Amino acid sequence: RSTKAGWLELAGLFSQIAERLRPHGMLVGYHNHDVEFLPVEGSTGFDLFYGAAAPEVFMQLDLGNAMHGGADPLGYLKRYPGRSVTIHLKEFSRANPRAVIGEGEVPWAEVFALCEAQGKTEWYIVEHESDPAAPLDSVARCREALRLMGR
Repeated sequence: RSTKAGWLELAGLFSQIAERLRPHGMLVGYHNHDVEFLPVEGSTGFDLFYGAAAPEVFMQLDLGNAMHGGADPLGYLKRYPGRSVTIHLKEFSRANPRAVIGEGEVPWAEVFALCEAQGKTEWYIVEHESDPAAPLDSVARCREALRLMGR
């Protein structure tokens, strides 16, 4: 993941897998962390990968990881329309690394609007991984925030 050639090779591999899965009604996608948004030979790994991968390779954008990597997730949702079959709903906050959905900096209304208007999003996956509270308490807080957002 440190060279353009490496990212392009990975995109080619995922494209081949997508082609082999198509007759079986299956999909393949890629889930990002923060490293995909680091500079790589004038671009980012994310853009190199999705710019070269077949359109059938879906984008499982992890909002929190993208923002942790310095990326604007809205820009990526706009740049790759129709590829957000699934999306990881994870909060990001510079002030509170333990923030749950609705307590940080993710522009939730805009994310949902883009997913519904052009992302072809079928699944919203709630992910929260860094709260020392009891896991079910975090789940309840995320669920309540999403309910208040109309989700």
